[in-house]
Amino acid sequence: MQKQKNELFLPYLCKPSGNKAFHFGRSAKDLIYKITHTKLMNKKIILAVALLAAMQAHARDTYNFNSGWIINGTKHVTLPRAWNEDEAYKVPIYEMSDSVVWYRKHFKLPRRARGQRVIIEFEGARQAAEIWLNGKKVGLNENGIMAFGFDLTPYVNFEGDNFMEVRTDNDWRYKERRTGSMFQWNDKNFNCNYGGLPKNIRLHIVPQVHQTLPLYSSLGTTGQYIYATDYNIIKKTATINVETQVENATGADRKVRYSVVISDYGGKVLTRIYGGTVVIPAQGKKILKVSRKVSGLSFWSWGYGFLYRVKTIVDDDAVETITGFRKTQFTDGIFRLNDRAMMVHGFAQRSSNEWPGVGMSVPAWLSDYSNKMFVDGGGNVVRWMHITPWKQDVESCDRMGLIEAMPAGDSEKDVDDRRWEQRKEVMRDAIIYNRNNPSVIFIESGNKGISKQHMLEMKAIRDEFDPMGGRAIGCREMLDIPEAEYGGEMLYVNKSDSHPMWMMEYCRDEALRKYWNAWTYPFHAEGAGPRYRNGSAVSYNHNQDEFSAELVRRWYDYWQERPGQGTMCNDGGVKIVFSDTQTHGRSEENYRLSGVVDPMRIAKDGYYAQQAMWDGWVDDLKPHTYIVGHWSYADEEYRLHGQGRKGQKFFVPTVYVVSTSDSVALFVNDKPLDVAYKRDSHFLFTFKNLPFTAGTLTAIGYSKEGREESRYSIETAGKPCKIKLTAIENPTGWRADGADVALVQVEIVDKNGRRCPTDDRMIEFSLSGAAEWRGGVAHGRSDNYVLKTALPVECGVNRVMLRSLTEAGNVVLKAKAEGMDDAEISLHTVAFAEKDGLAPVLPSDGMPLNLSRGATPLTPSYKQHFADVEIISVEAGSNASTAQNTIDKNENSYWQTSGKDGENWITYTLREPTIVSEISIKPRSFRDTRYPIAVYADGKEVFRGFTTINLGYSRLKLKPVKARQITIKSIGASQQGGEFSEITEMDSRNNDKKIKAGNHRLQIVELQLLRKL
Repeated sequence: MQKQKNELFLPYLCKPSGNKAFHFGRSAKDLIYKITHTKLMNKKIILAVALLAAMQAHARDTYNFNSGWIINGTKHVTLPRAWNEDEAYKVPIYEMSDSVVWYRKHFKLPRRARGQRVIIEFEGARQAAEIWLNGKKVGLNENGIMAFGFDLTPYVNFEGDNFMEVRTDNDWRYKERRTGSMFQWNDKNFNCNYGGLPKNIRLHIVPQVHQTLPLYSSLGTTGQYIYATDYNIIKKTATINVETQVENATGADRKVRYSVVISDYGGKVLTRIYGGTVVIPAQGKKILKVSRKVSGLSFWSWGYGFLYRVKTIVDDDAVETITGFRKTQFTDGIFRLNDRAMMVHGFAQRSSNEWPGVGMSVPAWLSDYSNKMFVDGGGNVVRWMHITPWKQDVESCDRMGLIEAMPAGDSEKDVDDRRWEQRKEVMRDAIIYNRNNPSVIFIESGNKGISKQHMLEMKAIRDEFDPMGGRAIGCREMLDIPEAEYGGEMLYVNKSDSHPMWMMEYCRDEALRKYWNAWTYPFHAEGAGPRYRNGSAVSYNHNQDEFSAELVRRWYDYWQERPGQGTMCNDGGVKIVFSDTQTHGRSEENYRLSGVVDPMRIAKDGYYAQQAMWDGWVDDLKPHTYIVGHWSYADEEYRLHGQGRKGQKFFVPTVYVVSTSDSVALFVNDKPLDVAYKRDSHFLFTFKNLPFTAGTLTAIGYSKEGREESRYSIETAGKPCKIKLTAIENPTGWRADGADVALVQVEIVDKNGRRCPTDDRMIEFSLSGAAEWRGGVAHGRSDNYVLKTALPVECGVNRVMLRSLTEAGNVVLKAKAEGMDDAEISLHTVAFAEKDGLAPVLPSDGMPLNLSRGATPLTPSYKQHFADVEIISVEAGSNASTAQNTIDKNENSYWQTSGKDGENWITYTLREPTIVSEISIKPRSFRDTRYPIAVYADGKEVFRGFTTINLGYSRLKLKPVKARQITIKSIGASQQGGEFSEITEMDSRNNDKKIKAGNHRLQIVELQLLRKL
């Protein structure tokens, strides 16, 4: 140890103990107490305290316990590892293998563990895990979701070898041993059955008097709880409150000293808080608390994963919690983050967040890679589906600045009996385990509506264990239960003026990345594919062009009812899913293709279409323009496809441009081609029958005043020339731990390095060196080419995965294809320190923060475009007693006419004569029924036409006229059919209720009269 600049060197206070740790004697603890309570503290003394605190941090050791496992006595692996990982994307979810499988491991403890306690922490197992150590049963965990742990101290051998055995059972119909009850979420539709130990494990060596772990069900402990209050976003201040639960495992009362050090992610100290002394009773627990107002804070935000390190120190036990601070509000139908309104736009992602060939068991950096793509594409909320995500993804969302909606465990319905108790237990454990993660902002009580009583029970759990975390607890479909703090249906548009309503699984359409459009090789006709449940599957077999356009149209349903459209608003929605998933799908593939990226996270065009619409909080969209598709057509392709004779001019049938601008102009090689002033769904510009000329196609977005706002160009690729290989690796280095992976992207490019977007040739790979092949995925075989060493590129690109071995070394990957020179790429794995089954480096150590979007802007994110026109009474020609339902702000109620001549009208009387600019109306059976209506202002017709087919609300633009009464009349028979006719849910009860075609009954769920400001 050397004296550091500006530090007080106090070697007489401490002595070395063990291999990398310092252990404090009682004299050192006493001196810390005296120093921190003297009135004569100066900078040097404060720095001395910091030095001592840093030394204390090493008194507790936490080890990576992933290495050295053997599956069923033969296969040597490093965790996380599902024993059936080879089935990931290879078979349908319902064909995944289930069995009893044993994981075994030998390990030794370091000498300094003697006299300490040894606690093991599993991030989870599937489905059940029974733990044995040195021939003695330690414990059992059965829920298949949550983290759990056990105190190994009574069973461990401190002097030599230890032998751990874990019996796992991932039976699809596993029943809880004590009760015989199944677990609702052990479901073949959505919960990929990656069996065994597919998550990380840690081993903690702690003092007899120690801070506990947040593992409630198994250990009965709650760990640390860190939260902020009294936020001042502008002044960058907040009061930081730090609690830690301390357990005394000895037979005598112990007096301990408590202090806290708060540092930024890089280790720079912000403040130190000294909590004095507390007595912990023998064999007891106590929560210690301190708080302090802190200045100069940076607040965690979307795309700004600013985190702090909060070190809680109790005598010689120090725990470092990585957390962040952010202010949240859930009022007026709007979610606000750091005082700024945010419209939710993101994805409902399967909690397994899986990859081909490995399932969910990827290293932490790859979780970051996927979640950063999510954020870079404009997503701000990930709604994990049905079950709590594993800790690695939660921490990744913290770093990436990605808001999470965290479920507990459920299926598609409310339940009673033991299954409801299981759901509450998992919710309690999930809240405790993740309450220091700032990215967790929404807590989901169910994937389908639950009773009011059940909502209150879930809320009580939140209030007991996380009362100050700034998290809203709600549920899907809680439209008329005010106890829910947020809500929203699966697909449809809901509005509220109280708690936020955002939709939880919209746009279920699917598209394979392989197909551009019907006129590009391999000439896949839009919607071509097998029928689904004896019905049309057009929406599940899109080309990329039409899939992108559909994403734009569906987002517009939400965006048009965004904050600023009156007192009631919709607060957005999350599309199902981000990445193509092995879970249930409807297309010709055996997995779901609803993602905007494929299973290897190669972007489809829909990713960029949404990025153009989503780069803002509400109204504050940054200018974006994007051309959907490619500009690399070949005459031979058109001739073969029957488009015309060789050499004949080819006209591209459709080109979509997604833009935030008011008009878009197209240029080819800087020559004007066409201008679109009319847009669909606000963001979509459609160009028809464009003459193709090789070169550069450019789209320029213009404002109403004709000012250029953004541009985007695509180029015609030349003749395929060579194979290009590009590595995507762990930013800290590819670790030779037997679990870390590297991705290698393979492209077919022309002589200028431009990707050839219509190439689909087969690539043959050969691998040598310190890695194993995990492969990729592609269309064309029943096994989707999973683990195959030859697979095609699709649209000119694909990716494969390599996994490290446990010895460092060089890795060489070679690729060859017909008509191309062979290509190769060299990589290198770096040594990973591991001894006796323990490693000092955790999987997430060294992962950088994503700060790309910057701190939360202090400016408003939207302006008020419309104001509600106050209605004082409602009359109707029929069913007058229910006419008030149209303005009761309850989307579970409605009014309908009798259908008889002269009775099909409803009249709204306003408080005073007002110009009504628009009507926002939600008719019943909105997704497949058009209602012909006329609107009258004091008897004068101001609108005649049909309501639109969409996901909820139609906006009727009126001829401006001041009036006291607004009357809506049904003027004919309703029409059925539309783009949503074939979209069905797994549970048909979730579908919008259909009405009989040709009906003259007008049915209104909710209505707003709006005045433009």
